[in-house]
Amino acid sequence: MDWDTIVIGTGGAGSAALDHLARRGARVLGIEQHTPGHDRGSSHGGTRAIRLAYFEHPAYVPLLRRAYTLWAELEAATGQHLYTPAGVLQIGAPGGEVVSGVLRSARTHGLDVSVLSPEALAERFSGFRVPVGMVALFEAQAGYLCVEDAVRAHAARAVASGAVLWEDTRAAWRAIDGGVAVQTHRGETTARHLVLTTGAWSGLPGLSVVRKTLHWLDPRTPDAYLDGPVYLYELPTGIFYGFPQRGGHIKIAEHTGGDTVSGPASLDRRATAQDRAPVQQFARQWMPGVEASACVQDAVCMYTVSPDGHFVIGSHPLHPQVSVVAGLSGHGFKFAPVLGEILADLAERGETAHPIAPFSPGRLPRP
Repeated sequence: MDWDTIVIGTGGAGSAALDHLARRGARVLGIEQHTPGHDRGSSHGGTRAIRLAYFEHPAYVPLLRRAYTLWAELEAATGQHLYTPAGVLQIGAPGGEVVSGVLRSARTHGLDVSVLSPEALAERFSGFRVPVGMVALFEAQAGYLCVEDAVRAHAARAVASGAVLWEDTRAAWRAIDGGVAVQTHRGETTARHLVLTTGAWSGLPGLSVVRKTLHWLDPRTPDAYLDGPVYLYELPTGIFYGFPQRGGHIKIAEHTGGDTVSGPASLDRRATAQDRAPVQQFARQWMPGVEASACVQDAVCMYTVSPDGHFVIGSHPLHPQVSVVAGLSGHGFKFAPVLGEILADLAERGETAHPIAPFSPGRLPRP
């Protein structure tokens, strides 16, 4: 075999897998159809939230704890600023998915989450309005990550540790006795193991690709939301989230909604007034410090969504020599370094000590 492992797709999880494998001394090749940190997939847009009291399910918290440690190690090793501990403000109905889920994870894992009264919220975070009857929670051990910088940092450290990275290279793979063969314009190469981290290009059964849009708006005053938290609202009209002001603008997006597309090739990358309208309406109602009349910048990306909205991590349903991370369903980037560690474990020894049983690819429909 030419390689111990080949990693196809070096976005968030793939660049981290390449990094972990290289630093363990594996003969590892990364193949990327664009360049690390590109804007054609799901790992772009400047910022991604990271939070510990995970409303999606308490099963994610042990993975998040490890991710926090690994992000700090990457920052220390590269000297780059990748994580900002801004805290996260989450607002929703007491019995809603977000508030009840945050409190469940906090209780299960002994996490510090504050319930803010309307008076405390107004004093601490005056730029946010709370709908009548809703609850505001604040988690200090949360913040945001610099997406493209983080992907490039993992990829650069991997190469410095001995990995080979083929950029601007499309790949097709097939299973062979004892491993995999990968075809590119450079020819065919082989490996004992394949790590498949291609997001919307994974082709796994049961996954759907959803078109998503990100929008940047202006603050009404230069200091509006300059030092504020990451924020998330669960409203009857959808779940909206955003970030403090960076570069003079405020990024806001809708986590819910979006049109299902047949695949990346059919994705319309032009944002429209219809895309912007829900975010502008959200800002107009609940963030008085935002100039909601116009968006100054837009971006289009994709969620690759599993049937139950939870991650897909483990061995390929048909090929045990292939490990996959897919179906991150719009909430996966914060886990990138621990997903890379898991994939390196699976490539090296076929198992991991991390608790990934709930995320098994075996729950996907059979092809």
